[in-house]
Order: sequence, then C-alpha cells, then structure tokens
Amino acid sequence: MKTHYYRICLLSASIGLTAGVFAQQGKSPNVILIMADDLGWGDVGFNGNTCIKTPFLDQMATEGTVFTNFYAGAPLSSPTRASVLTGRNAFRMGVFAPNIGILRPEEHTLPEYLHDLGYTTGHFGKWHLGTLTCTEVDANRGRPENSHLVNLPDEHGYDEAFVTESKVPTCDPMFAPIENNGRFWDCIPQGASRKLYGTYYWDAKGQKVQDNLNGDDSRVVMDRVLPFISRAVKKKQPFLATVWFHTPHLPCVAEPEYAKMYAGLSIEERNYYGCITAMDAQIRRLVDFLKQKGVYENTIIFFCSDNGPELNTPGTAGQYKGKKRSLYEGGIRVPSLMLWQAQQHKLPKTVSVPCCTSDYLPTVAQIIGFTLDKKRKLDGESFMPMLLGESEHRNTPLVFCSDTQGAVISDRYKLYVNKNTVELYDLESDPYEKMNLCNDHIEIADSLKNYLHIQMDEFQQSFSGKEYGIKSVERMKQKWHDIFAEKNN
Repeated sequence: MKTHYYRICLLSASIGLTAGVFAQQGKSPNVILIMADDLGWGDVGFNGNTCIKTPFLDQMATEGTVFTNFYAGAPLSSPTRASVLTGRNAFRMGVFAPNIGILRPEEHTLPEYLHDLGYTTGHFGKWHLGTLTCTEVDANRGRPENSHLVNLPDEHGYDEAFVTESKVPTCDPMFAPIENNGRFWDCIPQGASRKLYGTYYWDAKGQKVQDNLNGDDSRVVMDRVLPFISRAVKKKQPFLATVWFHTPHLPCVAEPEYAKMYAGLSIEERNYYGCITAMDAQIRRLVDFLKQKGVYENTIIFFCSDNGPELNTPGTAGQYKGKKRSLYEGGIRVPSLMLWQAQQHKLPKTVSVPCCTSDYLPTVAQIIGFTLDKKRKLDGESFMPMLLGESEHRNTPLVFCSDTQGAVISDRYKLYVNKNTVELYDLESDPYEKMNLCNDHIEIADSLKNYLHIQMDEFQQSFSGKEYGIKSVERMKQKWHDIFAEKNN
C-alpha cells in the first residue's frame, strides 16, 4: 500500500462541519459511498417512479438532501468510478471506458487520504478499475497475459476488500443457467443444472473468496460490509466504506421473494425491478446496523449511480434524453442523495446546482479537514458551499468525454459535441434537450467549446505523465484517446 502524509488542517469555524470540531470531540465522521450500477435517474421512487419499490431510498431522500442535478463522471462504469476515488476526470489516467486502462497507482485516492488520518478503509462489490488476477481466467480481463492490468484495492488505500472485477448476475452471482441470453433470467431453482458465470470475488490481497456467495448479490455484498463496520466500531476507529452494488447491471436476476412483488410482469421487468428493491432492502439493513452500533448519526452516507440505464432494459431516465453511453442528460444525470443525521438540520432538502461524482473527494476533504495534494489537478470541487447556502454556482464548469462525445455543463448552459454535431441547450428552461440554441447563442457555444478543447489538452498532459512521471504510462502502453479525432486507435 502506498503511504502519504498530509497535514490535517482546520477549516473556517463558520462552516461548523469541519474536522476541527469533530477531532476535538473524538468524533471524526464515518463515510459511506454507495453506488448502484446502471440505475437510471427515473428508477427510484424519490424521482417519481411509481412502479419500482424503493421505500428506504425514498425515506432517506425525505430525511436527507437530494441532488436534483447530479452527474456521473461519465456515461460508463469505470470512468465514473475513477472520478469518485480521485476527484479527477478519468481521461487523466487513461480510464477512457470500461475495460480500458486502470486506476493508476500514482493517483492519490480518497481511501489513501483517509487511511493516513487513521481511518480504516474497505471496498465492497464492483471494482472495475483493473484486473484482480492474472493466474487464471476471470471476468473481462483476468488473463495470464494481462499481468500489467492487475490493480488491487490495497494498492489504493484499502485495508479490506470484497470485490469483483466487473459485472455478475444480481442473484447467485457466481452462476448462470446452462442456457441463457446473458441479460435476464429467473433465479435458478435449487438443484437445477447451472454453470459458472466466470467472474469471481476477491479480497484486498488478491485471494479468491468462495464462501457465502448464494442468493441476492446485494445481500452477499452487505454480508461483508457489516462485519467491517463492526470491527471498526469495536476499535473506536472511523471508517470509509465504499459499497458499489452490481444492481441493476445486466444480467438482472431477482431473488424469488423480490420477483414475487412484480408477479405478472415480463421476465425483464420482474427481475430488473426486483433486484433494485432487493438492493433497497440491503441499504435499509445497513442503516439499521449503523443505528444498532450507535454510529448512524455521525456517518455521512452518499448514494448515486455510475451512469444512466442500459439500453433495451426496463430502466428509465425519466423524460431525459439518452441512456447509458450517451452524454445527453439521460446518460449522465443520475439519482443522488446525501444523509448525515448529526448535521442534517443544517443542510438543505435539495441542491439544484450541478454536482458530480468527482466532487466527492474535495467535499469529504473539506468536511473532515485534510489538505489535498496540489500536484494533482482536481476536476471536482467541494459542494459544501452549496449545501451551506454560501454559493449558488460552481467555480468551474463540468466536463465530460466519452468515445467521440464531449460535453460541458455550466450552471445553466450545456454544450454537446459529437463528431460534426455541435449543440447548445439551456438546461434551466429545456432540461430535456429538445431545442438546440447553437445558432442563437454562438458566442456561448464557442466559449464552451473552447473550454472543452483546453480541458482535453490538460487531460492529455496528465495522461502523458506531467504530474507523476511516465512509469505507469509505459506500463499501460496506451495511446491517448482524442474525442475530436475522426477515428481513435
């Protein structure tokens, strides 16, 4: 594990939520980062879904703070996950898409910062930031020839882990029916023929985990989270738990008790909806456990999705345009909330300022009070000023890039580019991106496009090793992915 030493700093006393206050009381806040996988903006009750049952998430939304304009760092899994842990656009480290690149060892991650402040850290569920083995075939990239892609959680500040490289079935995660379409199936009956799915769970040191892997996958994950928290509480040690559920990424399979809640619907609907409701139940289980252990009030819980819903599934982005893989709103605007019971009375019920997964790290840094490494340029910024009513605007626009697409979101306007397409939308009056204003606001469009080009140049400099040398650049042997190139190699 890499070790870094950072000066604990006290933030302004006027904030009232800083580490200075909590350190004096011996109550450094715990942090839990929950992420669903391919959960659409419209797949939860608190965003208006009346079919999918998410009663506990809806309760958390009522009790906590809902981010109405929250964005995943990318319209795809791995880049968003990299942005969560680093506060940086994933293009800086070559995580251009799922199964491309790794979270480079030289990056400074949230678990590293917190570990150096005395936190115990654990990662549970999906990893998708590198392979977990090269000694056998596993998941998408676990192969003997891919030793350069092995990238374990303990290289990035995690003490404990229970992770898969990528997707698994959302019930009985190690298995699939002998005959299946790879997308949806009903839970395999006990005693029925089945085959290995081909993706395994591993611990932080790269050892395969083989016990307690049957049934709902969200429950399988939570069965590892709760003992981790229990050990931290027993040691009176603050903790970071990263809980990245696989739900509702394909293949979607619901445990029978949850599938029955949607009896009479199609096989796609009952399994998609059922696995989401099962995840909701495990989040309730987590919060009940925190209360039982007496640490709920001083635990900050964040929840979001890694991107919009998958195409050709029952998943919905509501009225937003596009789905997964698209930089239109439906591909990157995701459900999001935050709950910190001890301080919730100081926080608003909703935040409408655009926020992003890259904002998590600087936000936690401001709350807990540690100095960020200035040698690594952050793309995120703390949303505490928005939570505290000190600001109604971001300092800098949000930038997104994926395949041949690019997008820039300011407080009001959004630029979307894709090959020869250039579009400008006023998200305040037209959140569903129906009216292209490019010809009406040429100066705004040109300004945002220029900003996108400047940021892409900066991302490329990071990718090429400007901030931390070329060791990992040479290891990965990647080429820069230029979204403006007509063809990318």
